[in-house]
Amino acid sequence: MFEHRCQLRVRYGETDRMGYLYYGDYAEYLEVGRVEALRSLGFPYRRIEDEGVLLPVRDLHVRYHAPAHYDDLLTVVTRIRERPSARIIFDYEVRDERGELLTEASTTLVFVDKLTGRPRRAPEDLLAALAPHFASD
Repeated sequence: MFEHRCQLRVRYGETDRMGYLYYGDYAEYLEVGRVEALRSLGFPYRRIEDEGVLLPVRDLHVRYHAPAHYDDLLTVVTRIRERPSARIIFDYEVRDERGELLTEASTTLVFVDKLTGRPRRAPEDLLAALAPHFASD
């Protein structure tokens, strides 16, 4: 299993009238976690797209446990639990500074050939970068 952590601070403009992080903004926080996780493997989105591969989101599932508030420092934990194929599944936890679980989520993205618009297998170099994390499978 691959795991990456990044931190984000809730900005005032991201809160609603109740003072909570607006529920729709969590998708952006998950995207930051996902992008930074891939970057840490040596695969910034720009590289993937320059190699002719797109990664559209097929689905998003979110479960909210507790709200985040303005100025909270959040940790987005991003995990890849299984080897990618024509899709890659990211699991997330969003935790506050005390470590309290605020949100759990998952996204499934599909590898798509930029020229044909058709699904394709994950790039071999990405699979190679992830291989050490799945050595015991």
